[in-house]
Amino acid sequence: MLYQGANRSPDMLLSIYQKLLYPRMVEEKMLILLRQGRIGKWFSGIGQEAIAVGSSLAMNASEYILPMHRNLGVFTTRNIPLEKLVAQWQGKATGFTKGRDRSFHFGTQEHKIIGMISHLGPQLALAAGIALADRLAGRPHVTLVFTGEGATSEGDFHEALNVAAVWDLPVIFLVENNGYGLSTPVTEQYRCERISDKAAGYGMEGLQIDGNNVLEVFDTVNRLAQELRVRPRPVLLECMTFRMRGHEEASGTKYVPPELLEHWAAKDPLTNYENYLLQTGVLTPGHRLELRAAYKKEIDESCERGFAAPEPVFDAAAEEADMYVPYVAEETGMPQGNKAMRYIDAISDALREGLKKHPELVLMGQDIAEYGGAFKITEGFVTEFGRDRIRNTPICESAIVGAGLGLSINGAKALVEMQFADFVSCGFNQVVNNLAKTHYRWGEKADVVIRMPAGAGTGAGPFHSQSNEAWFTKTPGLKVVYPAFPKEAKGLLLSALADPNPVLYFEHKLLYRSLTAGVPEGYFLTPIGQAAVLRTGKQFSIITYGLGVHWALAYLQQHPEADAFLVDLQTLQPWDKDTVAQAVRATGRVLVLHEDTLTCGFGAEIAAWIGEHCFRDLDAPVIRCASLDTAIPMNKDLEAGFLAESRLAEKIATLLAF
Repeated sequence: MLYQGANRSPDMLLSIYQKLLYPRMVEEKMLILLRQGRIGKWFSGIGQEAIAVGSSLAMNASEYILPMHRNLGVFTTRNIPLEKLVAQWQGKATGFTKGRDRSFHFGTQEHKIIGMISHLGPQLALAAGIALADRLAGRPHVTLVFTGEGATSEGDFHEALNVAAVWDLPVIFLVENNGYGLSTPVTEQYRCERISDKAAGYGMEGLQIDGNNVLEVFDTVNRLAQELRVRPRPVLLECMTFRMRGHEEASGTKYVPPELLEHWAAKDPLTNYENYLLQTGVLTPGHRLELRAAYKKEIDESCERGFAAPEPVFDAAAEEADMYVPYVAEETGMPQGNKAMRYIDAISDALREGLKKHPELVLMGQDIAEYGGAFKITEGFVTEFGRDRIRNTPICESAIVGAGLGLSINGAKALVEMQFADFVSCGFNQVVNNLAKTHYRWGEKADVVIRMPAGAGTGAGPFHSQSNEAWFTKTPGLKVVYPAFPKEAKGLLLSALADPNPVLYFEHKLLYRSLTAGVPEGYFLTPIGQAAVLRTGKQFSIITYGLGVHWALAYLQQHPEADAFLVDLQTLQPWDKDTVAQAVRATGRVLVLHEDTLTCGFGAEIAAWIGEHCFRDLDAPVIRCASLDTAIPMNKDLEAGFLAESRLAEKIATLLAF
């Protein structure tokens, strides 16, 4: 192994050695603790340390690094105290996640490190969003993100690289190619000769280097970072290395041919670099022993302090509260004067007001720039706010939701438009595992709004008509709103944009151009989590939201004799239990109405809660009126039969007859 060190001072060469030695000795300590039964699991990076250490040393302290679970050297090179890391690994109260997550599944803004989730690929898109925030703010920064050769088979890899290439984002996508994804060899992962060859497909530079040569890693990343700070663009860097231990220790390495282990043992990054320094006189045998003794003492003491850290104490209220960033909406008051607006225009007006209010807000979606979006909601926005903030995206929902989280992490706000709510399934993992859990895990906000054009009634069929709000109402950490009127469409969207938590904003397509009402001009907020009482009555109550509100109003107009209490939930998570309880007490008979399918629709939660908490106020069973448990048909007659509206009169009759 060749080391080109003539242009480096002995102090620098020795400093690199110390940074390389320390994580190896921590790893060796962890293996001892594992054998002693003091820790339960360990993902070893022995044999790969040169990549984490060399690349981290090449980055500026103000630049983000997104490592994986075998990149201990990133954390130690950025001087995170080992005691704090041990507390994290052991689930202690003083760990970065307060015992809520394991391993390296955390981030720290102090050290500009954003940890992974178990799904491996999604963090690549976060890096793109972080880099985009830097570009928009004019910061000459580079983002470094790690992944493994196995994760390059995931769609998230393709999507993130493609977005970064299209937008010229300064990201170094570093692939640690260690030969195996758990036990699956690279011959079963891809057919190209090199992973770096894939770069050509994205129009970016790709290169392969010796990942076990710490100086080659440092020099390469340092050169790339300097170039990217001046001329932003992404680069794919493949670092060849080998994992000398199992995927995790219980897995072992029996699937690896012995001769392959011997080959890579001879290429050990620490042993070879250490021998080089000994041969050149930069390191003496005595100094080597002194360093190891000092590190052993420090590591032993830090581990014991980490083990002695307090255990978390369960507090249900604190656990639930930490799912969300604490936030109190500002008091805006209601602007004077109303303007007649269609539902669709109210949404557009809210976006315009939000962009003025929040200069850090970025809108992203398919065809939303000059074209104005599939429904023309953002038409004219590019002229008014510029293409940096109104961004057409490739067709890649997962990467764009992930980029939204990256923007939030790096100080911006993001709104992502799903062309149809149905398409969010392609970004589902980012929503429910990244956006929803980030604050609970390590206290970081996920300031992202996702617009969801939803609902049936237009004959659009199974893939453009779903009411999929229940996919998200059951996911802690997300807020879900669903306005039924133009005024609320504007006020709730502005509230969603102001809120630092992730918000799913459902908007019904059928209402876009069919519903017009007065909407206050200017900036105002409709409170998230507060229902509206549209009518009071004593005979029965209807609890509904979205298009269901208009079905209920149409029924009541056709049946003036019906004395109904009508509640528009407006927000589905968190939902207004007090107003629902008020409606139950007022009439004793309750119909829960929604457009979604019956089984496990959000109405099931409402009905269950009423049965548990308001049983003594009921004079009849809670009745649900929902759409059929089928996919949504395209034919208009079939669609009409599918929708809950066709059964509304029958269900109300059943309720009143009880």
